[in-house]
Amino acid sequence: MAAVSALATVTPLVVLLYLIAAWLLVGALGLVQSNRIGWVARILFPLGALVALGVAGMGALALTADFTAQSALLPLGLPDLPFHVRLDALSGFFLLLLGSAGAGISIFAAGYFRQGEGTAPGLLCLQYHVFLASMAMVILADDAYLFMVAWETMALSSYFLVTTQHRLPEIRRAGFLYLLMAHVGALALLLCFGVLHGGSWQMTFDAMRGATLAPAWASVAFVLALFGFGAKAGMVPLHVWLPEAHPAAPSPVSAMMSALMLKTAIYGLLRVSLDLLHVGPWWWGLLTLGLGLGTALYGAIFAAVQTDMKRLLAYSSIENIGLILAGIGLALVCRSFDMRLLAALALAAALIHAFNHAFFKSLLFLATGSVMHATGERSLGKLGGLIRRMPWVAMLALIGSLAIAGLPPLNGFVSEWLLLQAFLQTPHIPHAFLNMIVPLGAAIVSLTAALAGYVMVKFYGVIFLGQPREPALREAHDAGALERLGLIWLALGCVLIGIFPQVALDVVGRVTLSLVGTTVQHGQSAWWMTPVASNRASYSGLWLWLGLLLVIGATFVLVRLFHHGRLRRTPPWDCGYPWQTPRMQDTAEGFGQPIRHLFGPVFRQQRELPLPSDLQPRYSVLISDRFWHALYLPLARLTRRIADSLAFLQGGRLSIYLLYSFVTLIFLLVCVQ
Repeated sequence: MAAVSALATVTPLVVLLYLIAAWLLVGALGLVQSNRIGWVARILFPLGALVALGVAGMGALALTADFTAQSALLPLGLPDLPFHVRLDALSGFFLLLLGSAGAGISIFAAGYFRQGEGTAPGLLCLQYHVFLASMAMVILADDAYLFMVAWETMALSSYFLVTTQHRLPEIRRAGFLYLLMAHVGALALLLCFGVLHGGSWQMTFDAMRGATLAPAWASVAFVLALFGFGAKAGMVPLHVWLPEAHPAAPSPVSAMMSALMLKTAIYGLLRVSLDLLHVGPWWWGLLTLGLGLGTALYGAIFAAVQTDMKRLLAYSSIENIGLILAGIGLALVCRSFDMRLLAALALAAALIHAFNHAFFKSLLFLATGSVMHATGERSLGKLGGLIRRMPWVAMLALIGSLAIAGLPPLNGFVSEWLLLQAFLQTPHIPHAFLNMIVPLGAAIVSLTAALAGYVMVKFYGVIFLGQPREPALREAHDAGALERLGLIWLALGCVLIGIFPQVALDVVGRVTLSLVGTTVQHGQSAWWMTPVASNRASYSGLWLWLGLLLVIGATFVLVRLFHHGRLRRTPPWDCGYPWQTPRMQDTAEGFGQPIRHLFGPVFRQQRELPLPSDLQPRYSVLISDRFWHALYLPLARLTRRIADSLAFLQGGRLSIYLLYSFVTLIFLLVCVQ
């Protein structure tokens, strides 16, 4: 490893540090004229987008074939605990993800944020760019101290962004729940790093890599890491904060949290499980795989029954995080049996899906932001027909919807196809029990993908198709120029990865080589992706795109030649009932009804059904999360009872508090002896 001894040397790592400092400077400049929305939104946010492009470029350099890992010691931290940073293939990939998706979100935010939306624009700019900088420092951190400082900075800055509309009680509650779960996860990570140093009390990652842990302690560290990073990523049952925080935050913040912040948790799990820890037992992977598949299916089911478009996308993020965790779990299982090629395939699928999710989910969250600004509504029951009023947003949201549904030839199909290919190879695992149970994951992945397609039909159809359900929707307007530019950037990423999937596979090859020791094999040519063998499965996004364009072009030409523009317009069929109104269209509740019936035991439902004799019939269905009522509310009541029973310890007398300190000091001295 090439060690960087002086920050004056111009290397990608040093450039990254200056770019992170530039983000902080851009945020601080927002306080100069805090209430001028033109200064903050039209100048500072585009500058932040340029910095994000620089971060993406430096991350891409770390993925080149001739790059060697770089590290540096920063003149910051405590006297005996300085900050260490490191740039390698894994951190480079996630910096590429952070910068490329962050650039599109920042450009959109430049046109999205307006005066009078809770927090002052300048303060919002500071929190936004501190959030970006802290995520970058989490990825670059090479010791536990800097990692936790950056992790907590990320949590606090995102908390303030979530509570931008802090005057609303429900937003304050959502922010508190998010901060509480973030700190519970952070406590687990502190304990994890405490185990990883192996008694050396050296907090650098290099020392943790060299530590020799007993198998039991290594398993403790892994479970703590899975819990801590799972809480931040939204893994079931630690997901309860996510459907509350995402709808509460402004849409660019929701996009950053879903597309970027959740990926820092994925990065942390990969760093601990595949880098800092040595090869573990197969049950590590099986545990991660089971939680990932359960999370994916759970998120897809709950997304299908949502009537709030941002909550729907929040549960969809849970689903996609589950697919990523499933890929990581399968990679851990294969790594434990030294099946390096299959481990590399599963890990590549997880990494590419993380990158894809950053693009299509941020695209959809930003599209909902444009819809909310144009209509003032986020309830699916009050939307409809916006494709006529918002054609740009509708067209770009369609790309994101098709991508997240896993349809070719867009990017979502690439990673889900790779994940299925990995599951189809699992009968080769030399373990009888795993041979029987792991291939079932392919069925769960397929079911999850089908449900995701169902959810996106509901999402796009209810919002953009049909007739406006409310008269006010006829006054909706399309997104502005900067908002369109941000959406186009993200949609372009969805298309390009779908066209050139082999390029994405080659990019993540540097990461899989460093973590599992090999890469997925190249295809027949630069345009074909053949992850296993050409006689089993191959895919070319470019040829599929060309075929689609050829069929569409030929159809257009033939229609023009033979019909010569003859067109007869007539009203659509009204089903024999000419008095229909827009309120009679298919609703979000109607779309979700089959899922509610099919997966009824998963939900906690409260129904109010009318009787035939009711003069004023009422119908309502309230769906809530069983984990919230079965786990979190009882835990909250228990915590409150314990706190009430110990309240006598806080008597308000200074002498009693000094006595507590004295007794604690004596106890610690006895323990040291």
